[in-house]
Amino acid sequence: MLYLALLPQFIDPLQGSVLMQSIVFGMIQIVISVSVNAIIAVTAGSITGFLSTRPMWLKAQRWLMGTVLAGFCIADGRSRRSGA
Repeated sequence: MLYLALLPQFIDPLQGSVLMQSIVFGMIQIVISVSVNAIIAVTAGSITGFLSTRPMWLKAQRWLMGTVLAGFCIADGRSRRSGA
């Protein structure tokens, strides 16, 4: 749906084949997405390696995540109660 909704506004029929422009724009988007996702995956793997060798970091991360999730639950409960 992204390609159908977003890319046509960047295509100029005066600049050449519409099909080729669509393919080029689509491939650019795919290459950028794969690159960004690869960087995120490598970074997450590095962080996992760091945390797995340090039990205190794992414990702190669990407490922090638990606190954040509890805060989300409390905020959600309050918003449901007030009807917002």
